[in-house]
This record gives sequence, C-alpha cells and structure tokens, in this order.
Amino acid sequence: MRPRRPFALAVALAALAAPAAGCGGSGVHGTPGGSGLRDPYFPKAGNGGYDVRHYGLVLDYDPAGRRLSGTATVTARATKALSAFDLDLDGLTVEEVTVDGRAARWNRAGQELTVRPPDDLHRGATFRVTVRYSGEPVTITDHDGSEEGWLHTADGAVGLGEPTGSMAWFPGNHHPSDKAAYDLTITVPKGLRAVSNGELTGERTEGGRTTSTWHSAEPMPSHAATVAIGRFDVTRATTRDGLPVLTAVDPEQAGASKAVLARIPEIVEWARDLFGPYPFSSTGAIVDRPGDAGYALETQTRPYFAGAPDLSTLVHELAHQWYGNSVTPKTWADVWLAEGFATYAEWLWEEDHGGDSAQHTFDTFYATGEDLWAFPPAEPPDAAHLFESPVYQGGAMVLHRVRQTVGDDAFRALLRGWSAAHRHGTADTADFTAYVEKSAPGKDFTPLWKEWLYGSGKPPRP
Repeated sequence: MRPRRPFALAVALAALAAPAAGCGGSGVHGTPGGSGLRDPYFPKAGNGGYDVRHYGLVLDYDPAGRRLSGTATVTARATKALSAFDLDLDGLTVEEVTVDGRAARWNRAGQELTVRPPDDLHRGATFRVTVRYSGEPVTITDHDGSEEGWLHTADGAVGLGEPTGSMAWFPGNHHPSDKAAYDLTITVPKGLRAVSNGELTGERTEGGRTTSTWHSAEPMPSHAATVAIGRFDVTRATTRDGLPVLTAVDPEQAGASKAVLARIPEIVEWARDLFGPYPFSSTGAIVDRPGDAGYALETQTRPYFAGAPDLSTLVHELAHQWYGNSVTPKTWADVWLAEGFATYAEWLWEEDHGGDSAQHTFDTFYATGEDLWAFPPAEPPDAAHLFESPVYQGGAMVLHRVRQTVGDDAFRALLRGWSAAHRHGTADTADFTAYVEKSAPGKDFTPLWKEWLYGSGKPPRP
C-alpha cells in the first residue's frame, strides 16, 4: 500500500537514514540462500532465500548458427538475509552478472549459478540480478525419455520447460512454487516470427531482423513459459466477452488446424462457466509441425502443439490454464492436481456435448485400465512416472469419486471454488483434500483418499 500523505515526510526521512533496499549495509550478516528446494522428484530444482517477482528477458536467436544471446534481469525479494544465492541455468556461457547494477562475483557447478552480491542483502529487500549469457542452448532428455529445454524445429526452435527445461534458455528460480510476471523481447531473422506467452506489445523489423515484445502480467511458473520461433501464420480473434485470442500456426498445419482452433472461444467460454473466470488476459495456441516436439504442453495463455491438435487435446490444454497454470502444483509430487483436472475436463466436455457421460468414461477405465493401478495418483514412484496414466486418468477418477460423494451441484461449486481459492497461487494435495472436506461437512472422505488417491492396486468398485 502507498503511505497516506500525513506520513510521507516521515517515510522520506526514514528512507534517507536506511541503507539502499538491495544493499547489505553495516550490521547485516547474510547466509547463502541454498541450492535446490528439495522437491521430491527434482531436489536441485529451484533455490532458497528469495522469491522472484519479475523476469525481464532480452533474447537474440540465430537459427542458422543455433546461437542464443540473452540478458535476463530477475527482480526478486529476499526472504532471508543473503550473502549469496543461486539461479538455475543449464548450459550456455555466462559473461557478466550484476546485482542492482554493481558487478557481482559468481561461479557455476552443474545447473547452479551461484551469485555473490557486493554487499549482503537484507531480508525483505527487493533486488535485481542481471545475467548476460550466450551459446547454443541445450536439449534436455527427461527421465521418461522425452525432450524439453531448447528444441530445434523444422524452421526455428522452441523453448519448452516442463518439468525443468526452462533453465536451458534463461536463468531463474525454476520450480513451480515460485511464480512471476514476465516481459520478453526477442530478435530473430526477418521472415521468422517469435511467439510467446501473454500479449504481443510490439513488433518491428529493421536491418534484416524482427524484434517482438511479449508481456505476461499474471504470475507464471517458469515451466509454463515458452518462445516459439519459426514461420507462423498469426490470427487474432476475441471471445464473445472480448478476451483476445491469438493463434500462431505453421503454414503446413494451417489447413488441418483451422476448424479445431476456431473452437477456442467456445471452449474457453464453456470452461469459464464451469471453472470460474478465465485467469489470464489472453488465450490462444501455437501449432508447430509434427515431430518438432513429441507432445502438447499447457504453456500459459498459449498452449503449444506439435501438429494440429484434436479437440480433446485442445480442451485438456486450455483447462490447464485454470488447473496447472493459475492453480499451480506446489511441488512435482502434486502434478495430479494439474493433469487429473485437465483430464477430467475432457470427460466433462464430452458429457456436456453429446458424448459419453463422465460416469461411462469412469466405468470404462475401471473395467479396462489395468495400467491405472501401477501406482497411486499422488505418489508416482520416481520422476520417470510423473506423466503416466495413474496421474492423468487415475487423477480424473479421484475427481469423479469426489463428484459421486458430494453430488453434481456441490461438485461444480467445488470446481469453481478451488480455482478461486488458489487463483494465481500454488497448492498441494493436502490443500485439496482439506478443501474438499471443508466444502462437504459431515461426509467421510477417508476411504476415498486411502483407496483412490494413495492406495496400492485397484480400488474396490464404488
């Protein structure tokens, strides 16, 4: 809050007497922030001691030489007095690091870029660390064999970050628990376009290069950040209530994508009525060629597809804007809260549009989906199993069991209430079970959680 006028003079005098916000000053004895947040599946992901508020990324990419040059300015708040802090960065060459405009010492070990500011940082201080870097970004192979990070496409590249790939193209606090706003400016050769999250706020071409600027005001987990570079046909539209829709499609996919992408406004309006107000200031999609990546991804405001999506996949990725991007899993152990909800959204879409009822889909999976019981939705055995059927369909079955327990009207109220309670925040499985129990007093959910969320093997038929 801004101070009231009668206190303005006192505030100004206090500011003169105090050390600069990002400066240690005398008497401050900080400690290192610590590398890694001890995530159950990616213990080195993220870093302790600070909370990022904003990423300012200025990038230049040459597809012919596969060279990326970048300047990342990370604005953060110290959550403890800091003598040093870490950023996640995999590959690339660091050229310079400053903190609040002053040269800082730094060193690297694996994915950790450790920064030592000239003076210790106060707890509560807002500071800006700027990193200049360059090189050929790396492609990361995940535990399940899929690829993320920086992927070379048929006519450019794409940065994809789930679960840890964003550290391949910009330094940051790469864990879903630390969300931030973004401004991204990227320059590419004339004839190519660079498409990212949020709103396109500027585009100009000069000297054979095209520069685009994108703004994302709402908090975003770094794994949902993207930039796609290539030859795209860009189309703009709006939903009936004025929400901007921007799609970027590889020309080879334009014909196959046209009909399904035209349904984005309809899907968003349906989801808004079911899940609550749309949480961001724009929506849309990016469609590259098949083979450019091996999957679709819920990149914030503008899901990414390798090839024209089918309708169910489009519904799934747009539902993630509520569940996964706005309400973000607090750790990767909680990923079923994103994938289970998005999968159940597919079931609800079918139910509401003349297809199978969610009950029929549930019964079909119960009868035939033996692979669903390989492990509990809330407890994948390791990182290689985070994106498998027990998390997706198994997570959706948990939600259907909640619906069976509370009834249709209460369940729909629960969907809206959950997205509102943690809008632009994070949540874990314990938050969800507590929310459900509070919303339906008098009902015993203990068997449901024990058998369907945490249980081993196939639960008994409900």
